[in-house]
Amino acid sequence: MRLVIAKCSVDYAGRLSAHLPVATRLLLVKADGSVLVHSDSLSYKPLNWMSPPCALSQVDPDQAQLDAGVTEIWKVTQAKTADQLMISIHEILLDSTHDLGIDPGLQKDGVESDLQKLLAEQIELLGDGYHLVRREHMTAIGPVDILAKDATGASVAVEIKRRGDIDGVEQLTRYLELMNRDPHLAPVVGVFAAQEIKPQARTLAQDRGIRCLVLDYDAMRGMDDSHSRLF
Repeated sequence: MRLVIAKCSVDYAGRLSAHLPVATRLLLVKADGSVLVHSDSLSYKPLNWMSPPCALSQVDPDQAQLDAGVTEIWKVTQAKTADQLMISIHEILLDSTHDLGIDPGLQKDGVESDLQKLLAEQIELLGDGYHLVRREHMTAIGPVDILAKDATGASVAVEIKRRGDIDGVEQLTRYLELMNRDPHLAPVVGVFAAQEIKPQARTLAQDRGIRCLVLDYDAMRGMDDSHSRLF
């Protein structure tokens, strides 16, 4: 990756036109060919960029550009659309290149599969007397995350999300409709479990007789003792 801090202006020409007046900015040239223009704001979002596949070439400034203080011009052309990003550099303050190697990618913690495994191991979080029947109980439209039995022996279908919204409630509703047609399972009640449940989803679930359960992921994996906290 090449990092350049430069005093520059930027012009974009393509489906629309955009101009960034002269200012000090960070220019990133990545190994995949992408070029990004960053300011010291907007968090991770670049001011402008060109996605790969694209080609970067250096163009000599004309006399008018030289008179305006431009020392070099980067011409970035998108191979598929012919869009162009023209970066007119007035002064380079830093120019360094670094080999970052192969990135292993983001390894997410607390994904739905992790929550499902932990809840299956700690099925008592559903209530006293609950026991696990199986994970990934298959229905005609896909697997419900957990099939359990309550203390009375009634079937319980549990759908697990990291963030519970209306779509998750609708998904569980469809599973329940199918499972309640099976005489070996019916009657089946539903539990919608998530680390966070949106108010609209909770309202819809309660209207459909589905119980909501908020999961404390840290406590479930033994990294936070909720009983010892003041709040």
